[in-house]
Amino acid sequence: MVLQPGFAGTTPAPWVPRLLGEGLGGVALFGRNIEHPEQLAALTAALRAERPDVIVAIDEEAGDVTRLETRRGSSRPGNLALGAVDDVALTEAVARDLGHDLAAAGVTLNYAPDADVNTDARNPVIGVRSFGSDPALVARHTVAWITGLQSAGVAACAKHFPGHGNTSVDSHVDVPKINASRAELDAVELPPFRAAIAAGTQAIMTGHLVVPAIDPEWPATLSRRVLIDLLRDELGFAGVVVTDGIEMAAIARRYGFEGAAVRALAAGSDAVCVGGDHFDEADALRLRDAVVEAVTTGELPEERLAEAAKRVQQLAEWTVQAGSAAPDRPDGTPVGLLAARRAIRLTVAGGATPPPLTAAPHVVEFAPPANMAAGTQTPWGIATPLRARMPGTTAVRLSAADPEAALRPARGRPLVVVVRDIHRYRWMAHAVAMLLAERPDAVVVEMGVPERVTGAVHLATYGATRACGEAAAEVLAGL
Repeated sequence: MVLQPGFAGTTPAPWVPRLLGEGLGGVALFGRNIEHPEQLAALTAALRAERPDVIVAIDEEAGDVTRLETRRGSSRPGNLALGAVDDVALTEAVARDLGHDLAAAGVTLNYAPDADVNTDARNPVIGVRSFGSDPALVARHTVAWITGLQSAGVAACAKHFPGHGNTSVDSHVDVPKINASRAELDAVELPPFRAAIAAGTQAIMTGHLVVPAIDPEWPATLSRRVLIDLLRDELGFAGVVVTDGIEMAAIARRYGFEGAAVRALAAGSDAVCVGGDHFDEADALRLRDAVVEAVTTGELPEERLAEAAKRVQQLAEWTVQAGSAAPDRPDGTPVGLLAARRAIRLTVAGGATPPPLTAAPHVVEFAPPANMAAGTQTPWGIATPLRARMPGTTAVRLSAADPEAALRPARGRPLVVVVRDIHRYRWMAHAVAMLLAERPDAVVVEMGVPERVTGAVHLATYGATRACGEAAAEVLAGL
């Protein structure tokens, strides 16, 4: 019951139905499992044929991190854009709309929303996944997102407890440390999770990070002080605690794959998420056998495992009941694009010419290293939607400064420069500065966190989803 493994392929791997029949309580789906909604619905139906109450989980943030729309880019703008608009009714509507899509495809648990307060502008893994840097704003939109998603019959899972926003280290790579005092945690990191619990979130996901003010030794995922003393006893959370991907380097490198899973359960986690690309039957059996052995040796008390399994079963029962009671989706214009349009912020310095562009432009997209949570498969940018609106648009994508390659095709034409988190990359800032020295009329489009305004005409989308790109292209084309 306590494992939520991923698997390869767009149909259930043969070992998955077999383990479901033997007691496996859930699975986790990722972009590699999804081609289109009809295929996903068939996949989940096959799982449910083996176990009707199976928990089918997905990591769908409806932003830069998307699994449902990995191949196209999300049709919704993501958390930072929603935080920029700051309309909780809109956030709730976007999450409800997503919930309807997930429920229709047979998904019952979503590893979202991201409830982190992104206070470190250097953060390499959260950024636009957060609603913002203000704890009160993040808290109210976390509540709205949970309310909307769960009203559509899909369980929410607020993450990454106790907060991954104040770090410059990616837990996919190493162990972040949150060097905040307990008072600072209470003021910044914890309010969104307190609000999520009060809103009735069905699950909370742990973060693979060390918080010395709570536990100076163990990462939160493996820490009884964090999961029992803080989350259960102090904050009063009674739902399911899910680990972040147990294969992530932050903990697997030090404690081992099986060791981390066993320790997480012993510390208070109820479900172990396993998201590795190459996870297979042998890995699943290794984890199962490690849990059994830990119970036998006393490392994992049997009553702790039984408690975890009971909570997972209660979640499964909630998903069955909530899914059958959810209302139909209302008709109307897709709310994701409406939200992306409302998030656009255009800044024009005195004397500069604002959009629309006067002719088909040349677009230069500067590509930073991929966010490991988002992956490399999901398309992003302005060029494709702009080309659809302004035929003749040309584009180049660069991962290093090359002003000549960028400028040559733009002679005599409008120039659009697209960046993501320019404040985090010196090479990108340097390249854009050289371009603007030659072409001060260029439009700079920031599709990451708009930490600074660059150029005389600056357009911020607060995310790099397909919806964000389409909304920006509408502004540039004057449509």
